Amino acid sequence: MSQKIDYLFTNALVLTMDAGLSQYAEGAVAVKGDSIIAVGPQAQLAAQYQAAEIVDCGGKVLMPGLVNAHTHVPMTLLRGLADDTRLDVWLLGYMMPVERQFVNPEFVRLGTSIGAAEFIRSGVTSFADMYYFESAVAEATAAAGLRGVLGQTVMQFPAPDAKSYEDSLAHTREFIEEWLGHPLVVPAVSPHAPYTCTAEILQACAALAVEYDVPLHTHIAETAFEVENARRDWGMPVVPYVKKQNLFDAKVLAAHCVHIDSGEINTLLHHRAGVSHNPSSNLKLASGAAPVAEMLKVGLNVGIGTDGPASNNDLDMFEEVRLAAFLSKFRTNDPTSLPAQTALLMATRLGAQAMHIGHLTGSLEPGKRADLILVDIHKLHNSPHFTRDPNGVYAQIVYASKSTDVSDVMVNGKWLMRAHQLLTLNETELVEQAADLAKQIDQFLIRRESSVHSKLVAIGGARQEQSFEVQVKVKVDDAEAVLKALENAEIEKVYSRHYREFDTYFKFEGEDSVLRYREDEFLDELGKVDHVRYRLTLMGEPHEREFPSDVMLSRSRFIAPADQSLRFYREYFKPAREIQVVKERRRWLVRFRDTEFYVNLDFVDRPDLGTYLEVKSRTWSRKDAEHKSVLVLELVKALGISTAETEAREYVRIAEDSR
Repeated sequence: MSQKIDYLFTNALVLTMDAGLSQYAEGAVAVKGDSIIAVGPQAQLAAQYQAAEIVDCGGKVLMPGLVNAHTHVPMTLLRGLADDTRLDVWLLGYMMPVERQFVNPEFVRLGTSIGAAEFIRSGVTSFADMYYFESAVAEATAAAGLRGVLGQTVMQFPAPDAKSYEDSLAHTREFIEEWLGHPLVVPAVSPHAPYTCTAEILQACAALAVEYDVPLHTHIAETAFEVENARRDWGMPVVPYVKKQNLFDAKVLAAHCVHIDSGEINTLLHHRAGVSHNPSSNLKLASGAAPVAEMLKVGLNVGIGTDGPASNNDLDMFEEVRLAAFLSKFRTNDPTSLPAQTALLMATRLGAQAMHIGHLTGSLEPGKRADLILVDIHKLHNSPHFTRDPNGVYAQIVYASKSTDVSDVMVNGKWLMRAHQLLTLNETELVEQAADLAKQIDQFLIRRESSVHSKLVAIGGARQEQSFEVQVKVKVDDAEAVLKALENAEIEKVYSRHYREFDTYFKFEGEDSVLRYREDEFLDELGKVDHVRYRLTLMGEPHEREFPSDVMLSRSRFIAPADQSLRFYREYFKPAREIQVVKERRRWLVRFRDTEFYVNLDFVDRPDLGTYLEVKSRTWSRKDAEHKSVLVLELVKALGISTAETEAREYVRIAEDSR
């Protein structure tokens, strides 16, 4: 007696993507509830099962749904926002400032829903995500009917959904407890990356993932710069460092792994970590090409991901699989290094295994969930067909098929798309809502781009306070005389410093503001570099007011630690021109007539401006400034220097005029 089932798929070329890569030219798949009951020849299954609905596949390929092993799906709403920039400029200069301003649960739901529609249309049935407000991602994912390994982001910086990493960890625990055991959502812990997390954060995330036995999804060795910094800061590459933090106690899904060596590959294999290869994103951001062939050769589970749609810029896995095959061939200079069937395997079973859900999905096998798609390989761009080689169909899928060839999608035994019609999402409404939000983001960036100050505040770290100081400069011919004068009993030396200062001044068209990038080398008693400090200073108009004898009340509006490279700031701020000033500075904090002053003896050698005595003091009011403007001249005289030819300009102005 035949067994009753819900669906019997017939008249299909079935690609199971199982361990034996079984395929059936006239195949069938039986589905009951959320699971696959049987896979095999059509005649055999038709005799065994009585289906509530027989689905005639019309000769299309019936295969597992594609698995997108790494993305940030709500970032569909940031697609195309800051293209053709370096990763650090893209991330820190644009993505994070916009996210701080706009990302909330409603943003996340809309972005996820748009991404879900794109996933379904392109045959993706499972994906691994990492973002903020991940519970909202989970709600939208479940409503769309997709399967997701969804990771709540944790990092050391304030995020749209958390003021501190402790908050992020607490949110992650709540998220896991809320969604653990859901039929479609697998909650995960997502420490963003080793360079955005402290060792303590990585350890805490690993412990949390182990506690609940959920995956841990993170970025590993995406750029050469990241690896260089790891060796400099931690004395080891990225993979050994995260191993030291117990990360591999958890079920790790490591995104990118572009710059890892054979030892690190074996470490990942030994700890049963999965890897997500992201070819489009890595190429677009010039991060490099991952050693995928080497990973696969040792048996590592390597999936394929699109990365976020803000850095790709789409979620098209057909495009990604094709590119993965091509990129490996190019990298190894070997056309056989990643054949089509292996590339498709990465996008199905291997990807699911990398995400630690291989027991649920990734292949068409009895007992696994009914996550499957139909692909029409009879279109013009996929004709003709050659059948002598059974592997030819994999080449057709990988090298010639398009995402638009996907006609039908089922996940967990439920239809999400039939005959190209979405069943769980309203595409028109989603596009309209995204367009409205894009206008708001455009206006935010237009306002931000209108001033250097706004751009500085946007990337964070700037102390939003104004610092005023009274200052005067005098060119000196005899530095030794100044040093002797500092022994004057009327001048009390509080402390002294010795620097080598490298200043790059950014000037902008139509703005009086000047942005200074300073590298301070602190020199010890032997003149050797003890440590280095980097700072940004945004200086306003040249002066608020000049007092008699060119004593100047200057303003330094915003000060921020410069924790990125000079190249980053150059590309982010886009100055009209740059001016370099290099000097050796001897600095003293002195007390003169019950008032503190900084005394700087500056030897300016680039450009060759000579030696200057600079005396300055911070002030807070006009009355205080007037009082100090008198004292500062008296201090200059006490140092044996004439005040007849004082200088009111900053070094950048003097350097400009010396050209």
